[in-house]
Amino acid sequence: MPRMDTKRVRRPAEVAVAAGAVWLAGISPVPGVYLEPDPARRLTMLRKGQRSWVVGQHVAAAATAAMPAAFARLALALPAGRARAMVGTAAFALAAGAPLFVSQLALRASDLERFAARRLPGWPFLGYAWLHVLALGSLSGALASLPDREKEAAAVGLAALGSGMVLAKTGDIPPFVFYVAEQLAAASFLRRDPPRHPRASSLLKQ
Repeated sequence: MPRMDTKRVRRPAEVAVAAGAVWLAGISPVPGVYLEPDPARRLTMLRKGQRSWVVGQHVAAAATAAMPAAFARLALALPAGRARAMVGTAAFALAAGAPLFVSQLALRASDLERFAARRLPGWPFLGYAWLHVLALGSLSGALASLPDREKEAAAVGLAALGSGMVLAKTGDIPPFVFYVAEQLAAASFLRRDPPRHPRASSLLKQ
């Protein structure tokens, strides 16, 4: 395949890495709330940190929307071929899942009682999560088609496989797993391709 132009992919890859960092910062403004098993205590924690909680949900929503846009731009920056098609598939999956999770974030911000009691509808999150599994699998395939990125491809592929197994078994998963894996995938595009062997280059010119 044609060599990847790291100058073209740098900006969208950096945006994807930054979007993951912003998402991680925004999703947990009230420490321990996700791990607290008692609904009453969880509600007390949310009310005590309500302002930070609401702001955090808005920040996470913005990052949720930014991630598919960044990967779409990344796909367009890649040369035609398998990597471009696979990153485009990942961007499509992320774009399809983003509204599902943004709607959940809106409910988390506006209805603390339902969130604390874990009475929010579960299907939007499941749809969003499975679409992220698809995105990770596609990103793994994209990385596997590029030179010298076998380790990153394997790591992202394992994240997709592990996430899918956990989802199938429990119906739930901490979504930070997706964003960390997507950051890894995006960061791997920032590395330059290894130089071609001189003999290989001469053969390609013949």
